[in-house]
Amino acid sequence: MAITELEITKRTSFASARSFGDVGPYELLEGTAHYAVDPLNARNQGITDLELAPRNSTGEVEFSADFAMLRPVDMDRGNRRILFDVVNRGRKTALSLNSVPTATDPTTPLEAGNGYLMRRGYTVVWGGWQADVPPTPGLIGLHVPEAIGPQGPLTGRILCQFQCNEPTQVFLLADRQHLPNPAADPEEAEATLTVRDLPNSPATPVDRSRWSFVRVEDEDLEPQHSHIYMPSGFEPGKIYQLVYTTTGSRIVGLGFAAMRDMVSYLKHAPAPFDGRRGNPCAGAIDYAYAMGRSQSGRFLRQYIHVGINEDEEERPALDGIMPHVAGGMRGEFNLRFGQPSKDVCYIIPELFPFTDTMQTDPVSGAQGSLLEALERRGNVPRIMFTNTSAEYWRGDAALIHTDLETLTDAPESPWARRYHFAGCQHGSGDFPPLEIRTADGIKGQLPFNSVDYAPLLRALLDSLDRWVTEGEEPPASRHPSLDDGTAVESHTLLERFAQLPDVRVPTETTRAVRLDYGPESHLGRTVNLPADVGEEFPALVADLDESFNERGGIRLPDLTVPVATYTGWNLRDESIGNPNLFIGITGGLAGWTLPLPATQAEREATGDPRASIEERYAGREDYLERVTRAAMDLVAERYLLEEDVAEVVDLAARKYDYWAAPKPENGTG
Repeated sequence: MAITELEITKRTSFASARSFGDVGPYELLEGTAHYAVDPLNARNQGITDLELAPRNSTGEVEFSADFAMLRPVDMDRGNRRILFDVVNRGRKTALSLNSVPTATDPTTPLEAGNGYLMRRGYTVVWGGWQADVPPTPGLIGLHVPEAIGPQGPLTGRILCQFQCNEPTQVFLLADRQHLPNPAADPEEAEATLTVRDLPNSPATPVDRSRWSFVRVEDEDLEPQHSHIYMPSGFEPGKIYQLVYTTTGSRIVGLGFAAMRDMVSYLKHAPAPFDGRRGNPCAGAIDYAYAMGRSQSGRFLRQYIHVGINEDEEERPALDGIMPHVAGGMRGEFNLRFGQPSKDVCYIIPELFPFTDTMQTDPVSGAQGSLLEALERRGNVPRIMFTNTSAEYWRGDAALIHTDLETLTDAPESPWARRYHFAGCQHGSGDFPPLEIRTADGIKGQLPFNSVDYAPLLRALLDSLDRWVTEGEEPPASRHPSLDDGTAVESHTLLERFAQLPDVRVPTETTRAVRLDYGPESHLGRTVNLPADVGEEFPALVADLDESFNERGGIRLPDLTVPVATYTGWNLRDESIGNPNLFIGITGGLAGWTLPLPATQAEREATGDPRASIEERYAGREDYLERVTRAAMDLVAERYLLEEDVAEVVDLAARKYDYWAAPKPENGTG
């Protein structure tokens, strides 16, 4: 058993000891998981540089991780299932299934929301997997050793990408504010800095004399050289890439073992729990599912590809996996000098293969399947890939279901389903639509997307559970399709969007690119930095209906009975720089909301090509009857839970009341 000790340091009641149906009250456990893995065990062979880790007296590699768990006070009343929430940059996200917004402050107390997970009886588990999460109260991190070579800590090249929303002279040598990767030599002449406006546009070199690794006034205060400094300042919105030499490589691939062995311990360890040590779930868990959003969804795609789901005793850990809003990307989760937080598809070493069945890249000739390693071992968990419009407009999500040779829909694995949440942005939307994003202060050209897709995730988790435990086939995959004509190249829709009043479209769309990092990339090592850039991949998105909403995918009543148009893309406002760039190309993908004209007169006055609310519906009652019917259709298809219909209809009523009234003649209101 790779966990040597699960140490609980804090135990508190959850939600003021509120009782959740037949399950009863929950409690929150917090502490530290201590690990020791065998680097010679075949089940650990996929972890990059594990053979270079320091070992204890028994030849094992030791590390630890932060840990938290929400469990029923009476475990016998739970559903004998774990939901492992793959934390996003150390932050807990699973309670968004309870319609609780993800807190930007990690010390914020957990909220129960509508209690969905608790009423179902899940034990919700958080365990650290990301080795560069800074030691911050409330964040869930992983603490691993560095690789040690014959000459000591490893030295090698690394790439960082930066973007700011207001002028600055300094960036930390890390993705966002994670643990930095200091420059080995502050005078390194071979270090390069480039700048570009768009991800697919050529980079312009920045002269080495214009920037340094340390401000002169801080030279004595920063011996590790953990910043880049440019006296003239970095321009808001521009994309900067820095390649330099660093010393010290955390063994980030131990994050896979941390999740696998945490789940396996909770499922199998007989150690009785005394309140501080032992297994809090001993004898009470039969199945385990993992859900990861965005960065942590990409982590799950990489976990699947590495095929490391069996523990050292050859027992499967996860029975079901839901990589959410990960698109076709993976990341630096098993890379020498890896930065797990980095999230831009144009600089991530591994993209291909994308699909869950075998595919061939017609340009490179490469062949592969995301599930290939798992299928070789003969034990594949059930997998649901879920994405929104944002990942399609970024340019990569459609690649998970596209045959690149024939440009048709790719065959689907019996172990996988692919779902597109049509007309949604990367994170579930707020209503009324936000004009400035609360998490980071970013403003878009239009108010942000306001579609709440949490009900779809709840329905799919229920289906995943029945698929695993009862063998009941889940709802059919639903996504933009080349075969039925609902998938089109993204650039072909720009002229249509330009017909809408107040909508500014980009000069070009973004798409994933073939990148060559050298002959050792399959070993977790990037030799070519920056990578040699090859041909672009197709960038497919869902086609539009007459209300300019998406046709392909699972369509909530927001789209089928609309009072607004919703997208998965939104351009940056001029106030934060680079207004021709999509928000979120370097994190936090966003869409916009544009209400339909309220009346025919308003539509004619503005030249809006979309039929007005007045022309579509006989009134509020007619509108809500249609919304209810559309919601019940989704229930029949199992994309929505009947218990969520009232919530969907209530939100629709609020939107109708907000937008159906005619605007004053001066255009305000």
